[in-house]
Amino acid sequence: MNATKARDAVVAGAQGLALALMALIGSITLFVLAVVSISLIPIGVGVFTTPAVVSLVRVHVNQRRLLAAQWSSVRIPAPYRPFPRDMRTGMTGQVERCTLMLKDPATWRDLRWLLVDMTAGAILAILAPSLVLDGIFGLVLLTGLWQPIVDAQGTYWYAFVPVGSWATAGAAALLGVVWLAVAMNVNHILVRTHFKLAGALLHPTREVELEQRIDRLTETRHDALDTSAAELRRIERDLHDGAQARLVAMGMNLGTIEALIEKDPAQAKELVLKARASSAEALTELRDLVRGIHPPVLAERGLGDAVKALALRLPVKTEVDVGLPGRADAPVESAAYFAVSEALTNAVKHSGAERIWVDMSYSDGSLRIAVTDNGGGGAAIAAGSGLSGLERRLGTFDGVLAVSSPAGGPTMVTMEIPCELY
Repeated sequence: MNATKARDAVVAGAQGLALALMALIGSITLFVLAVVSISLIPIGVGVFTTPAVVSLVRVHVNQRRLLAAQWSSVRIPAPYRPFPRDMRTGMTGQVERCTLMLKDPATWRDLRWLLVDMTAGAILAILAPSLVLDGIFGLVLLTGLWQPIVDAQGTYWYAFVPVGSWATAGAAALLGVVWLAVAMNVNHILVRTHFKLAGALLHPTREVELEQRIDRLTETRHDALDTSAAELRRIERDLHDGAQARLVAMGMNLGTIEALIEKDPAQAKELVLKARASSAEALTELRDLVRGIHPPVLAERGLGDAVKALALRLPVKTEVDVGLPGRADAPVESAAYFAVSEALTNAVKHSGAERIWVDMSYSDGSLRIAVTDNGGGGAAIAAGSGLSGLERRLGTFDGVLAVSSPAGGPTMVTMEIPCELY
């Protein structure tokens, strides 16, 4: 238990150090660039630099959102207003882009967060590694390190302990143990508090959240209608070109059999065999069609077992870890199943992965699914990509999609759908 807590404290200390560096380097630099760029708008230069700087700020903020989710399970929404699809180009388009960014309340929340991140956020983050390093240094003093320090500069103050002898070095070591004990208990709290502070500053107001929710639901409603229409056309085409054609052919064969059964029993028997084969093929196609609409295993055994059955058919070794205390409504299960299926298909086709992991859990009123592969990375949610379609599918249920896929991998696709289990 203590070994685990010590390891967690060290990990949290490393995370705090990384966050402090990002705050003191990234946040300060971007805040200064943003202020300078916006101040240059009246003379025209800022019109061209501000969109680029604000875009960099958003990348920096989104990276913190991703770390918040990965390191502390703190979800921070990204409520940026989308640009219109008919954005103009050239000088007019640049002015329009700059205006839209500055009118977006999320831009000003980002800038406010930068200011707090490079002050209070950095202090919170640096406390975690400081506790670990200070504690280790207190123990190291007891090895005799205090002697050259005292010889060089006289009495050395370790916190409030004046170190000048073996006895005081022992007191410093005891204080170091205290710092390490504190680190083991509060380091993860400090990192989580850092992210909570960011969430409090970046989270949209209730009015903005409702406005964006309405826009999102309107958009996803249109997507759902388009998807449903396309699905109906696919089912109609599959029925017309597959099972229906085979049933028609089987009916014609039965008519021929009826005419030949007395005149040419051998040929009639051959046609009976063909009709039987056609009926089996039609039944197989109908089963495949039904499985594509709503897999029977999903209806009978639930999402976890359905995904496990799906993983068994993949050519890549796939591990599925299910931690669901119940079942969601059928539409949610269906959407989650096909979203996982699409994510797995993308991983198999494009990642070059040798292994895939699927983790399913439920907490805070949301179904969370993570699909991770050890492939080459580089996946992104781009217009027209499979991941963008997956995002639209989840959006119908007010779900969200996050993708972490650095070059060289690994790739993690995280899905979250608000729902209740029963």
